[in-house]
Amino acid sequence: MAQNTLTSQTAPKVSAPQQDTTLKQGKLGTLGVAFMIIAASAPLTVLAGGTPTNYAVSGLLGVPLSFLTFGVIVGLFAVGYGRMSAHVRNSGAFYEYVSQGLGLRQGIAAAILALVSYNLMQIGLFGIFGFSASAALFAITGISVPWWVTGGAAWLLIGVLGVSNIDLSAKLLGVLVTLEFIVVLAVSIFGFSSAPEGISTQPLSPSEFFAPGIGVLLVFTMAAFMGFESGAIYSEECRDPERTISRATYIAVFTVALFYAGSAWAMAVGIGPSNVIEQARMYGPDLVFVWIGQYSPVLANIMHVLFATSILAALLAFHNAAARYFFSLGRSGVLSEKFATTSKSGAPVVGSLTQSLLSLLVVAGFAIAGKGSDLGELYPVLTLFTWLTNAAGFGIVFLMAVTSIAIMRWAVKNHPEFPIFVKVIAPTLAAIGLAIVTILILANFDIMIGDTGPAALVWVMPGVVLGSGVLGLLWGEYLIRKDRVRE
Repeated sequence: MAQNTLTSQTAPKVSAPQQDTTLKQGKLGTLGVAFMIIAASAPLTVLAGGTPTNYAVSGLLGVPLSFLTFGVIVGLFAVGYGRMSAHVRNSGAFYEYVSQGLGLRQGIAAAILALVSYNLMQIGLFGIFGFSASAALFAITGISVPWWVTGGAAWLLIGVLGVSNIDLSAKLLGVLVTLEFIVVLAVSIFGFSSAPEGISTQPLSPSEFFAPGIGVLLVFTMAAFMGFESGAIYSEECRDPERTISRATYIAVFTVALFYAGSAWAMAVGIGPSNVIEQARMYGPDLVFVWIGQYSPVLANIMHVLFATSILAALLAFHNAAARYFFSLGRSGVLSEKFATTSKSGAPVVGSLTQSLLSLLVVAGFAIAGKGSDLGELYPVLTLFTWLTNAAGFGIVFLMAVTSIAIMRWAVKNHPEFPIFVKVIAPTLAAIGLAIVTILILANFDIMIGDTGPAALVWVMPGVVLGSGVLGLLWGEYLIRKDRVRE
């Protein structure tokens, strides 16, 4: 199997010069990768958008425990994932890992599914960014602009950063993520200090978690952890790949899981456990801004701006991930070798430009379709964002479950010296947990996307994701028969 896939030790056999098909190496350290991972999950977006939605839709107070539970699942996944990243380095992480664990054909299917999922996630985020940035601009200046104007400005910035040196993106994301953490921490302290009903531990009670509605609770929690699998995508650009990816992933997973749980608890305490569900259903994603705005309009405005920049950070993180998948698949022969071209700064320029073009076409299509919509200003949130990101979340969780199995098979076959927990127990438990969440997503997909589109969307959106995997299998069979996958 190893001879059919591309690792850092195997030079691609292509006609282009070596520097054109090599990502810039040695640019990222542990914190840089950790910021990339955390940025994709957008901590402030989770606090302001994900947490109130989870309280409202599930009707349970156990949101903090749901974050801790999913943190454990992702942590178990990271055990084998981090160990494999030290031995197998490729910017198309799912592709390489599934190829080495389950076979090249399955690896190509995983790569195509991952490419579709990352593009869906990145493009869908433009919907909520455009709405949030326009709302923040109006709240501060009184100037009203359409969502696609602010979304277009973000598209231009992401496009420029995507073809620039990766350390520029890492530095920008580091600043944005740090500001997010400061604001979330400030809001959490405020929640515990106000506490109209006292410091209640009811949201931490198992009875508020293990209850009817737990499936919905975990499904919406899942969205908060999207991007944690992306660390290995940057393995070729790290200074110390053998340690950086695993360390960065562990830091990101456990830091953010605790942070999410603490901020969700603080929100329930700050609003009051007896009122938080009702208030979340009333105000939705505006709950945090309404709550904080009663005490400090200035802080509420700052949060509005940082909420938008939080989504901007996630847009950049997922753009980088998609661009690197294009690059990896072009280099290995799964896609045109033109995708393996890099800029002078070592960025995957063709992959980045392709992702930007896809974003432009889809966002423009939704902007045209949304003119005069009955959904009003919420149109991009309830359609573009909701439809595409939920489908992407399903695809990524499904891939993580498959990758867990692949990691276990690879470790058992190639590394008998690994501890049994690393090579069998952790990947198996992760696969089971992720498979359960995948099933829950399908069972609750109608709740996740609401009734803002045709009923067929419940099947169409997951079908697009799974269909891309089936097409990947067929494409992989063709490439293998034609011997077109580069060694």
